[in-house]
Amino acid sequence: MSVGKIFKFHNDLDTDQIIPSQYLLLPSIEEMKAHAFESLDPEFPQKVKPGDFVVGGENFGCGSSREQAPGVLKALGVQAVVAKSFARIFYRNAINIGLPVIVCKELPDQVETGDEMELSMADGTAKAKGNTYPCTKLPPYMQQILNQGGLIPSLNEEVI
Repeated sequence: MSVGKIFKFHNDLDTDQIIPSQYLLLPSIEEMKAHAFESLDPEFPQKVKPGDFVVGGENFGCGSSREQAPGVLKALGVQAVVAKSFARIFYRNAINIGLPVIVCKELPDQVETGDEMELSMADGTAKAKGNTYPCTKLPPYMQQILNQGGLIPSLNEEVI
């Protein structure tokens, strides 16, 4: 189990709000991460700490298929993104790069930015404000991909 602070965002949050397209020209994720959520919370990159959580509503990560969107969150140390639902391509990109994405239908409506949350991916639960919320429990093969840092590192482990 791990504890972190929540940064909450709205329904239908698109990838352009996570990392605006003009910053995709920067040479690295390390340089891009300073612009995460710039239009919604310009100070987010300074406020978020390794181990914190991003929480969203329905359809988190909709819009373009840019892998940089989950990439900047991972580079900032976001431990996991917890949302009511995810856009398919964001979900897939996040798992591919080793960023946990957890579906939790009830929690987003009950928490606010600044609340603390405890996430147990093994149990499929999140705890916040004295309540425990059921979350999607990832199957072992997906958890293994995350534990190995993403799809490519996981595949490389199998080849050796």
